[in-house]
Amino acid sequence: MAEQDTIARIDALIAEERDLRSRATGSGLDDDARSRLREIQQQLDQCWDLLRQRRALAEFGDNPDNAEVRPAGEVESYRQ
Repeated sequence: MAEQDTIARIDALIAEERDLRSRATGSGLDDDARSRLREIQQQLDQCWDLLRQRRALAEFGDNPDNAEVRPAGEVESYRQ
């Protein structure tokens, strides 16, 4: 996925996340919305990781197209 495609995907996921959160009622989100929100958050983490990989590869003269999406479990376990 090219950098601009990754950024576009991040923007779309953020828009969906905002939409979901805006529909929350006083009791919060329903189970389906909470599940989708978790999926969005995992996908965002993967996209940000991919973007960082691409930029690091480019910075050091490697081909950014060699960056690969890592499994959600791997990305989620990174320290912040």
